[in-house]
Order: sequence, then structure tokens, then C-alpha cells
Amino acid sequence: MTANIYWWWFFLCAVAGFNILAWSLSALALQRRQAMLSPEEYALRRLQLLLCAGYVLGCAFRSALPVYDVQRTVLFDSFLSSVIVGRSVATFAELCFAAQWALLLREISRSTGSGVGRTTALVMVPMIAIAETFSWYSVLTTSNLGHVFEESIWGLCAAMLVASLVAIWPRCQASLRPLLAVWAAAGLAYVAFMFLIDVPMYWARWIADEAAGRHYLSIAQGVFDASDRWVVSHSWDVWKTEVVWMSLYFSVAVWLSIALVHAPVTGRTKSR
Repeated sequence: MTANIYWWWFFLCAVAGFNILAWSLSALALQRRQAMLSPEEYALRRLQLLLCAGYVLGCAFRSALPVYDVQRTVLFDSFLSSVIVGRSVATFAELCFAAQWALLLREISRSTGSGVGRTTALVMVPMIAIAETFSWYSVLTTSNLGHVFEESIWGLCAAMLVASLVAIWPRCQASLRPLLAVWAAAGLAYVAFMFLIDVPMYWARWIADEAAGRHYLSIAQGVFDASDRWVVSHSWDVWKTEVVWMSLYFSVAVWLSIALVHAPVTGRTKSR
């Protein structure tokens, strides 16, 4: 393993360990706050905590065993590194993360009476499920066209979330508005990244494959291929296109997931 790859992998594993510790401390903090919360709000945060666990553990698994899906490239020669396993873990984790946002938005919309927010919360998880279907299409067939649709749907969901936060803004408590502003700003940055960088990148890859006359696999062929073929590579040139997004995804996105467990949504507290 080259030095660049080793230190990158070591960074991912260290962050994964930190994230698991942060989740554990978050769970303890929530337990200590139980007496201060209404039963309804505590149940909501417990559900957030469980969904967060799915995302934290899923990202930790993918940090330890990185996979470059379409290329079938892995760092370790193991079935656990196979695309079929890695993509299954990713699908579960990402649905948990989407459910966290939908749950949070539903509660804020309920407390503020925002119809726009309630509608977005209702469609968010189904939309991400469709995005995951496109992701599986690309992973199995090796065609990047599915990734174009997948990332477009993620970007659209983020845009809808930002629009919902803007609609909620005049209805929510003044103490909640700075947090909404931060979420909206982060959401806009994410939307810009997706539609200006990420989606065009996958589109360019698909166009290049089409120009080169690339042969794609059928779904059935892809299932077998993703299950029993993986190429071990420790070359920085092979992995360098994946380093930035994986590093940010397995760190910053996970920290956001943990923060959602404690995000204020209604301002209600248990009567003392």
C-alpha cells in the first residue's frame, strides 16, 4: 500500500472511530436529557438516534473497506469489499440519513403549520429510494447514466428542503431562525455542488463511455459481476478522484447526522 493511500485509509478509519464514539456520547447525552423533554419529543429524538446509528455504522463500514463501485476497485481482497456488499450497506445508510431529515422537517412543519414542509417531508424518503434505484442501475450495469439521475434527485431533494426552510422561516420561533439559516446555506452549497460539479462529472463520464463504445452489463450480469469480481488497487492515480468526496462524506455528513439528533424542532419541554 503506497504512503498516500495508507494515510488516507488511516484517516478514514480514525474518523470512523471518532464518529462511533461521538454517537455513543450523543446517546448518553440524550438519556441524561430525558427528564427535560416531553415523552413525544424524547421518542422523536430516540428515533433520530437509531436512524443516525444506521448512518454512522454504514459510513464506518465503508470507511474501513472503501469501494470504487463502477470500476469494481477495492483496497482489500475480501468479499466484504465487494460492490454488492458495499452498495447494500450504502443504500441502507443513505435511506436512514434521508429519513432523519424527513423526520426533522415533518416535526418543524407540524409545529409551524407549514404545508410546504409537510409535503417535502412526505416525499423525501420515496425520492431518495428512487435515487438509490438509479444508483444500483449504474453500479450493476457500469453505466454512469444512472448516477446522473441519482445525483440529480439528491440535488432536487436538497433544493426542496431549502425551499421548505424558507417557507418555515416566518412561522418559526425567533430562536430557531439562526439554525434554519445555517441549514439553508449549507443546503444551497450542496445544491450548487451537485448541479455544477457532481452531475456534470457523471454526465461527462457517460458521454466518454458512449464515445468509446463501452459495453454495459445487463442487470443480471451486473449482480454476478458485483458479487464475485473486485480489483485490488493501491494506486493513488486510481483512487484520487474518490478521495475528496469520500473524506467529506464519511466525516462532515456523519457529524451532521449526529447533530440532527439534538436539533431543536418544537421548543416544547416536559412540564416540571
